[in-house]
Amino acid sequence: MLFPAHLTEPHGHPHVMAYYFKQWQGFHMPFHRHDAIEIMYTIQGVCDIEVQTEPAQTQSVRLKKGEFIVIDANVSHRLMVDEALPCRMLNVEFRLMEQKGVFPSIQQLASEDKFLASLMEVQTPFLVLRDPDEVYHIMKSLVLELDKAATKSETMVQLLFAQLLIRIARLRQEAMAGGLAQSEWYVKQSMDYLHQNYDRDIQVKDIAGAVNLHPGYLQRIFKTVTGQTLMGYLTVIRMEKAKMLLLETDVPISEISDYIGVGSRQYFHLLFKDYTSLTPTEFRNSMNKQHMDYPQES
Repeated sequence: MLFPAHLTEPHGHPHVMAYYFKQWQGFHMPFHRHDAIEIMYTIQGVCDIEVQTEPAQTQSVRLKKGEFIVIDANVSHRLMVDEALPCRMLNVEFRLMEQKGVFPSIQQLASEDKFLASLMEVQTPFLVLRDPDEVYHIMKSLVLELDKAATKSETMVQLLFAQLLIRIARLRQEAMAGGLAQSEWYVKQSMDYLHQNYDRDIQVKDIAGAVNLHPGYLQRIFKTVTGQTLMGYLTVIRMEKAKMLLLETDVPISEISDYIGVGSRQYFHLLFKDYTSLTPTEFRNSMNKQHMDYPQES
């Protein structure tokens, strides 16, 4: 079991024991075990992991770029790297330990997140998952924070670790559901790109370049999976952001087009009215009136 119950009750918090980036080449590690859970992430190349699941049974796992393995504490394992296929990894080893403080324990976080709760109950000595780059960025942020020594924030460490475990839990859920078909994976990557870059001038070729697909092919699979065009989906993102800015901020209407990546103010007004049936001014005024008309607590 990856997270034994006695480690998660009642106040188990992650405590990092070791972490490091390492380039491996022509290396054969002896079997070893330790009392910490280990995450081994392949940044580049190919890494072979052998795990002893039973006294006389060994399973081999080949990790390619963007894949990682979570190995339970006290499970014997070793790393094997071929001379001709070097491998760069990021490793984090941690225990769940009782810790006083205001940050929620892993058990408390799991009570609020069903996927994390499910991960806590995994009955397996190891778990292998493919990452669309999210786990790596969280791990990298975590180890950079841990390296800050005198300025390190324990709250930031706990926040990043909670984010890491929840992200792993969600990836596991996707894998259990059969995983994403290749086309669906490209669509998800395209959506992520649009959500991160909607404030810029984006063309289909930019999205296709970000996911390494031909623009025409990406447009076809995106429409098949979502029922929308890439530019149609981008417009929805932009209009929803505009609604939020109009409702929740004092950003002048004349500047909102720049915030959402629509260079022309006139074009933004046309898009917004087509999307909401109101002009930006009418939308902001109507929302302000609703707030004023809402009954106030006495």
